[in-house]
Amino acid sequence: MEIGVWLGFLLLVGLMLALDLGVFNRRPHVIKAKEALLWSAFWILLSLLFNTAIYFAYAHNWLGIGSDIGQQLGGKQAALQFFTGYLVEKSLSLDNIFVIAVIFAYFKVPAIYQHRVLFWGIVGAVVLRGAMIVAGAALIARFKWMTYLLGGVLIATAVKMLVTRHETVAPGKNPFVRLVRRWYRVSPDYAGQHFFTRLNQHRAITPLFVVLLVIESTDVVFAIDSIPAIFAVTSDPFLVFTSNIFAILGLRSLYFALAAMMDKFRYLKHSLVFVLTYVGAKMILTHHYPIPTMTSLVVIASLLAAGMLASLHAGHRDPVPIASPLPGGAEAGTESPANERHA
Repeated sequence: MEIGVWLGFLLLVGLMLALDLGVFNRRPHVIKAKEALLWSAFWILLSLLFNTAIYFAYAHNWLGIGSDIGQQLGGKQAALQFFTGYLVEKSLSLDNIFVIAVIFAYFKVPAIYQHRVLFWGIVGAVVLRGAMIVAGAALIARFKWMTYLLGGVLIATAVKMLVTRHETVAPGKNPFVRLVRRWYRVSPDYAGQHFFTRLNQHRAITPLFVVLLVIESTDVVFAIDSIPAIFAVTSDPFLVFTSNIFAILGLRSLYFALAAMMDKFRYLKHSLVFVLTYVGAKMILTHHYPIPTMTSLVVIASLLAAGMLASLHAGHRDPVPIASPLPGGAEAGTESPANERHA
């Protein structure tokens, strides 16, 4: 039954992704702000509905949840931990948006193809984070000192985030990009939404695939930050995994909804620094002074709200010109020569 529950959740995720790419976004198009906001609302609503299911599943031990699967938690406690973990992951994913915008601008990815890159980036992130969560849960269960180490990593990440500017990100220097370009042919132009093409009768990858590699590799860095953060909220592997995945699923629509106006939230990054510092300290103190989940939820929500309100106030007082990081419109796609074939 335990394997069935995990497989059932993965099947749900796979079904939603299949509907997203195969039905609702079957034809490539530029994602407008209104469409992105509606999709963001859909993913948030779906997460809240799943959180309701978490409450009843842990309260009544449906399918062994809360007894054979996960930890023995009450429905209210489990739902609160899921929601707090989801909020932490959702807030940290905002920093991903800055970096994704820089990557798309650097490679001049046409807006019409950005959704496809993010879709497959999400698929890779689900697999990657699933493996990291399994490993993290095993390490924390076996080694008590891991909580101190991971808490220290979060605080160090907060300091790094405070002093690092997103403009310093250099996608072209990414080691994965250098390795791929050394061992595989890369076409000079985009070939529509294809990741592979033919170049002089030889199989080659397109710049779009290079962008996908960069996004996947940067997600590894973000996962190192975000996964310890959610373990500071709950050590239940099922809650860790499901809340993390639901936060990731909404990342694409959140990007298209917010990327063009992220400059308005100039103090949001400072809020994320304080959030990471708080959850890092919480993790370090967990064996000595455990902080209730409700307290964490209030603190994290207050920090995020403070950053957004300060940003809005500063925007009214001292507005700054906003340069959209969404490069190129639908017409920006560079089609490949007619003598090339695409895969």
